Amino acid sequence: MHNLSVLMLSWEYPPRVIGGISPHIYFLSKHLAKQDIKAYVVTCDFPGAPAHEVIDGVEVYRVDSYKNPSPDFATWVYLMNMNMQRETAALMKKIDYKIDVIHAHDWLVANAGIGLKHIFRKPLLVTMHSTEMGRRDGLHTTAERMIHETEAWLTYEAWKVICCSNYMINHVKYVFGLPNDKLVMAPNGVNTHGYIGTDYQTFRGKFALPEEKIVLFVGRLVYEKGIHILINAVPKILSKVNAKFIIVGSGYMKEQLLNIVRSMGLEHKVLFEGFLDDTNLMKLQKCADVSVVPSLFEPFGIVALEAMAAGSPVVTSDTGGLTEIVEHDITGVKVYPNNPDSLAWGITKVLLDESYAQFLRDNAYRRVQEKYNWEKIAQDTKHIYEDVLGEYTKSFWA
Repeated sequence: MHNLSVLMLSWEYPPRVIGGISPHIYFLSKHLAKQDIKAYVVTCDFPGAPAHEVIDGVEVYRVDSYKNPSPDFATWVYLMNMNMQRETAALMKKIDYKIDVIHAHDWLVANAGIGLKHIFRKPLLVTMHSTEMGRRDGLHTTAERMIHETEAWLTYEAWKVICCSNYMINHVKYVFGLPNDKLVMAPNGVNTHGYIGTDYQTFRGKFALPEEKIVLFVGRLVYEKGIHILINAVPKILSKVNAKFIIVGSGYMKEQLLNIVRSMGLEHKVLFEGFLDDTNLMKLQKCADVSVVPSLFEPFGIVALEAMAAGSPVVTSDTGGLTEIVEHDITGVKVYPNNPDSLAWGITKVLLDESYAQFLRDNAYRRVQEKYNWEKIAQDTKHIYEDVLGEYTKSFWA
């Protein structure tokens, strides 16, 4: 019997980083390899990245993600999936079909995952990192309905649907009408080792004066991440404490947010840093006096976990997966979603009380190490694979 082997499909994997799926697959596959699982990751190509490489025991294949101009994103995704399916089928032949389970991540690789499942008759698992209905607060356009239908089809075809929080399990169950026994929870993780290091004073000086507290937001500048709520809370916070607001990330709301900041005459207090590489982002998270996650919809809340790992006190909205990660007054502060007053209250509370902030820091760091370490998550995921394989071998499908 060969070691258990998994084929992971994802449209992003480092150095291609669009959202949280990329680091999720990087750490999960690497820790699965440590558990003696043969892991193959098939993902989209990226300028300068090799077509095939072995990273920490994981075989990574980057396939042609379809370069020709497409009329829209949906068409590109469809064509990228055709390429991914074709190239993965060739890879399967090359490795003598030694794959036990196929593990797809989100709707972007649905067609390829479902196609490969039927060609090779292997069990398909999917991790639903988010849903279109949740991201958009309903379905309003043809494209959104198309994505929703693709997600529904993917969850229908999957042997098991993995979600990163209990909140997401209930959400996915409700949105797609799935039975309980199809859903399983395995949390997202965070790598605490990246945050070790001490002296950040010079680095901090690039962003704020010694007497200014740093308030950090990391995330896409889109409606569901609640960045506009933080911007509206800025004057309320500044009336009580001298702070600098650092916004890391990009998105369609950027211009609109810049205009609000200008109209308040606070350009010198709010910095839009755009996208930061991992090293600088980690340093900034270490320097932050408070990290803010004001999301309106949040399947998990990896940014909150990263801040906790970095030893930055967190203030989050009491919604979605954040509700499970943060314990109010113990590992962070929870505030009412979509409420600038409540957000300003939470941030000020942390900034004005250093011993309280330190208490949150210590508890949060401990919680992250106990519950959200990748070794444990890889172990849980391995058990999910083994359960699915056990059921599969007994089924008529095998």
